Amino acid sequence: MRIKLDENLGMRGAHLFRAAGHDVVTIADQGLCAAADRQIAAVCQSEHRCLVTLDLDFGNPLRFKPWNYSGIAVLRLPPKATDADVWQACATLIAGLKDESVVGKLWIVQRGRIREFRPEDAPEPE
Repeated sequence: MRIKLDENLGMRGAHLFRAAGHDVVTIADQGLCAAADRQIAAVCQSEHRCLVTLDLDFGNPLRFKPWNYSGIAVLRLPPKATDADVWQACATLIAGLKDESVVGKLWIVQRGRIREFRPEDAPEPE
């Protein structure tokens, strides 16, 4: 899977996804730190990469229609999250990607759980 990690996940997150066999580029790699959400979404769309982020704004399917992207995975962490919480959410996503494609979907990922938003009237992913 082609993945773009948002700046809030850092290089350790990139190592986890790469170790699982994913093609990973980070926002920092491309000099997009502090870029507007719309710009990040457009870059992900043009590169056919799934965005993995902690930014809850990307979890709004009215603002970022999942079927227009190669997937959006928003990691939801507990209040006062630790590094272990981040890595466990990443591990949950990695495990989920082994079983199913995120293309055209919005996944909300928590430790040990993935919830999928996909409205019935959305176009089928390509």
